[in-house]
Amino acid sequence: MIRMTAVPRSVRVSAALVGTAGIVALAGCSASAEAEQPAATSASTPTAISTGPASAGAADAGTGTYKDGTYTASGTYQTPETLETVEVTLTLQDDVVTAVQVTGDPKARESQQYQSQFIGGISDVVVGKKLDEIQVSRVAGSSLTSGGFNKAIAEIKSEATS
Repeated sequence: MIRMTAVPRSVRVSAALVGTAGIVALAGCSASAEAEQPAATSASTPTAISTGPASAGAADAGTGTYKDGTYTASGTYQTPETLETVEVTLTLQDDVVTAVQVTGDPKARESQQYQSQFIGGISDVVVGKKLDEIQVSRVAGSSLTSGGFNKAIAEIKSEATS
């Protein structure tokens, strides 16, 4: 007699349920990795910006008048592998950003890619905007780098408040 099923049905059903639960658990873990993946569109174009008030706790957020000048600040952000830092140099005139330069010193190879994409797209997103309108969330497929940028902007706001 030839047996058609080598494993009892209850064992197969249990294995399928465990496999499905594992897939669901892993899909939840991948959400943070997907946040840094490039968008399906061109990686060099800005993909999103929030123009609402900047982070709470920033000096005079939403109501500030800022001194004209060039300001530099650093901001850190956490990636799955490392703690990264970006340095932001921003020029203000009449509370409007007239120039921005971002430099990074990535510790991980993947961070180098995302910082590079962010640096390539940030100028298009912030130049010409009022300082109080700047709160980026994702630029050119890079979302984690935005956290460090926003922290640096909060520091610049505090420094530039008249």
